[in-house]
Amino acid sequence: MENSSTTKHNKKTSLQLQQQAPASPPRPSPLKKIVLVAAIAAGIQFGWALQLSLLTPYVQLLGIPHKWASLIWLCGPISGMLVQPIVGYHSDRCTSRFGRRRPFIAAGAALVATAVVLIGFAADLGHLFGDSLGNEMKPRAIVVFVIGFWILDVANNMLQGPCRAFLADLSGNNQKKTRTANAFFSFFMAVGNVLGFAAGSYTHLHNIFPFTTTKACDVYCANLKSCFFFSILLLLTITSIALSYVHEKPWSPEGNADIQGGELEEEEPAAEATPIPFFGEIFAALKDLKRAMWILLLVTCLNWIAWFPFLLFDTDWMGREVYGGDSQGNNLVLKLYNNGVRAGALGLMLNSVVLGFTSLVVELLARGVGGVKRLWGIVNFLLAFCLAMTVLVTKLAKSSRRFATVDGVIIPLPPPAGVKAGALSLFAVLGIPLAVTYSIPFALASIFSSSSGAGQGLSLGVLNLAIVLPQMLVSLGSGPFDAMFGGGNLPAFVFGAIAAAASGIFALTMLPSPPPDVPAAKTATAGFH
Repeated sequence: MENSSTTKHNKKTSLQLQQQAPASPPRPSPLKKIVLVAAIAAGIQFGWALQLSLLTPYVQLLGIPHKWASLIWLCGPISGMLVQPIVGYHSDRCTSRFGRRRPFIAAGAALVATAVVLIGFAADLGHLFGDSLGNEMKPRAIVVFVIGFWILDVANNMLQGPCRAFLADLSGNNQKKTRTANAFFSFFMAVGNVLGFAAGSYTHLHNIFPFTTTKACDVYCANLKSCFFFSILLLLTITSIALSYVHEKPWSPEGNADIQGGELEEEEPAAEATPIPFFGEIFAALKDLKRAMWILLLVTCLNWIAWFPFLLFDTDWMGREVYGGDSQGNNLVLKLYNNGVRAGALGLMLNSVVLGFTSLVVELLARGVGGVKRLWGIVNFLLAFCLAMTVLVTKLAKSSRRFATVDGVIIPLPPPAGVKAGALSLFAVLGIPLAVTYSIPFALASIFSSSSGAGQGLSLGVLNLAIVLPQMLVSLGSGPFDAMFGGGNLPAFVFGAIAAAASGIFALTMLPSPPPDVPAAKTATAGFH
């Protein structure tokens, strides 16, 4: 009976094993290792910026119908909803001799390179497989593009989740270093944005790679290929350097593990683990989440409901509401719309610059206002204010609109300099709350996960659900919602302002503050995070 009882006691689930305290607390890695891993974000975000600035016209070049274009963009949140939790789950349990996170990061970078080649050469491959250059729609090229686009989103999610989990591992049990690591990740995202938008705005990159211009690929298409070549080079270079310099020791489920300097060191043999299927682990993790993590998910969800209308339609707002253009109008009105879109791209550049500088001082700002949760609440109110101000800028643009007659057709003129400055100021100021959004929620998830019953990878994957679900909601619902109020982007922006204010209120009143940092020698930890 005693042996049977002991056997039952020793057969613990992997979830319970993660909650056992190791013999000694994890020590954080040197800052240079954290910075190197965080720098991978620059390569990831370079590709995202190119998607935002160049892929929509490329989609039109391939002849994809407008009504199907939005479904292609849905692959991002769908893959994020599935891929990040799955990758996080398996990266928590990976027994590779290269470590837990590094194999997934390397595989994600290789898949990004593959996907980018497919996207860039979609028109050429379509022509090779039989597309006619004279047809507006190129079905074979579209198939290649869609496959590449889905692979790209899956690969990006394979990269981001393990990267953030690796940063949490490297930070050990030091909360300040965890926040600093996520702040650096946010900073390098801004660097990638600036590089991506700058590359996308330069129209002569194809001259560096003359072979990119082909019968099936015009100058615009060739420029996109060239941008993607630089994207691959940047990502693979940074990833190779980071993974070569920052090592992990193999993890084994047979023993308790501890992270010391980002490396896993085995302790005494632990009890036998009974594995739980992936979806059972997800439900178990959700069921066992502490109140702090549930409130974090709620605040994050509301925060992204506020962000996505602007992130998806900011340049369209500049072209349509601020400049008075129309993407479906005559050539003159379309040109005005495109000028507004380019002005919006300048706004995104300003936004990225402010985002980068703010990311470097998030820790100082948090200290100045009395904590990270208070800082998050304050900047959510700033987000709400800026989104509400889009209404004022739009009304000023309409009231000051001037018109001219060209060939008997009345067309609007660009808005006054003051209106343009006001709109660009909103883009720039929004870089402040965006820096906090890109860092603090992930840092809090890493801190709270020590008592949530899940590893870093799975916890960050669960947090990602609070991001992708709002994106799907906004992608599918913003069009009909705007149509209910007469069209345009303002109804979705106002709804976002309300969500941002609610997020700020919940952050200030319900979100618990993380426990204070304590000396490493006195710190207890939960598992091998």
